[in-house]
Amino acid sequence: MRTVIDVNDEALAAAAKVLGTTTKVATINRALEEIAARPERMKLIDSLMELEDLSNPEIMRGARW
Repeated sequence: MRTVIDVNDEALAAAAKVLGTTTKVATINRALEEIAARPERMKLIDSLMELEDLSNPEIMRGARW
């Protein structure tokens, strides 16, 4: 399905750089996919933050990255 929209070219270029996409269609589709996946990612982050190790500053001070 085709949809005609006005797109902010600067924002599109910035998104393409971050997403590693090379076309407008790919950039817009990937950006939409990323936003749609965000709630699930946030739920995962929330569940990880409930782990004692991650919420314990003493343990995290000794963590190696």
